[in-house]
Amino acid sequence: MDLSNAFTGLAGLSLLVWLYLLIGRSGFWRARPTIEEERAIAPAVWPAVVAIVPARDEAQHVAAALRSLLDQNYPGRLAILLIDDGSEDGTGAIAGRLKDEAPAARRLEVIAARALPPGWTGKLWAMSEGLAHAARMAPDAPYLLFTDADIAHAWDGLARLVAKAEADRLDLVSLMVRLRCETPWERLLIPPFVFFFRMLYPFLAVNDPKRSPAAAAGGCMLVRRRALHQAGGLEAARGALIDDVALARAIKHRPGGGRIWLGLTSQTRSLRPYVTLGKIWAMVARTADTQLRHSLLLLAGAMLGMTLAYLLPPLATLGLPLHGDLAVASVGLLAWVAMSVAYLPTLGLYGVPRIWAASLPAAAALYMAMSVDSAIRHRRGVGSSWKGREYPLET
Repeated sequence: MDLSNAFTGLAGLSLLVWLYLLIGRSGFWRARPTIEEERAIAPAVWPAVVAIVPARDEAQHVAAALRSLLDQNYPGRLAILLIDDGSEDGTGAIAGRLKDEAPAARRLEVIAARALPPGWTGKLWAMSEGLAHAARMAPDAPYLLFTDADIAHAWDGLARLVAKAEADRLDLVSLMVRLRCETPWERLLIPPFVFFFRMLYPFLAVNDPKRSPAAAAGGCMLVRRRALHQAGGLEAARGALIDDVALARAIKHRPGGGRIWLGLTSQTRSLRPYVTLGKIWAMVARTADTQLRHSLLLLAGAMLGMTLAYLLPPLATLGLPLHGDLAVASVGLLAWVAMSVAYLPTLGLYGVPRIWAASLPAAAALYMAMSVDSAIRHRRGVGSSWKGREYPLET
């Protein structure tokens, strides 16, 4: 077989990959389900909820995030706990001043987390501190809302989450919140981040109690307290850098089985900007090698698969002047079109013009480089760093 035939075969294989992804893989590319499209029946009695907000150096966003919780149109009882995890920028003081702003703020309590013990990540420890406090202040509340201090919730967001949990008897309802997507770097790299996550964890498979995939998005997780206890509590994920997925697995695979639901939202949003390539790179490189279980074999497989799926189609198409084979270019173009079709719903969710669909291969190349960089850091003995904390390498 000559080089031209080999290249044609690879381009054809890339096209088959995208046809499979469009037809199979639980329809991950459709940007569904969204919580706004769920029509869950409101419960006869709205259960009490404790919102637990771990925060470390979130002075820029914490006030807006807490106000979005204080302004919730939730018919049931809601208590809000801000756990200040050793902030050095006045996060706790800003949250404390909110208590004087409005009558609704009496639902807010601000507590300081104790020193981080060995074996815990900072966020999970702060969540655990909030959980312990919630057990004392609201022992009868059946639900816990774990949410980040940079998340602005839709005014009816909590009601939608609880209605969904009650109607479908779910143990965990999680939202992949709408990330900020305003600057050119955010437009290039944030929608692909969401797209790749859904490809890795197809939401329909995650939400099917008969299938094994489990995942959650840590920025917004409504958890049934009883199920969390039966799954081993937060201790089940205490050392995991990708703690949301670890927690979802513990709940779904607990003895007797658990029911979880993961969806998208167009209204609850992240306030955190990722205006530069460096910020996005640091976010991805922090956990990419952990996702690959620190395996060079998995890394090589991921690079090979992404090259075939994302890089080969544009190379085959744009390389026509070099290889001069119209068949190769045509098959490559068909694969690129199929890729773009799969990407369009995610762009629509984020309000990004369709022309950006052609940029997915460039974004994939950057994510490949971030993954390689993450692997290099690990093998150099560099642990994960987040907000002034260094975490040891996972084994």
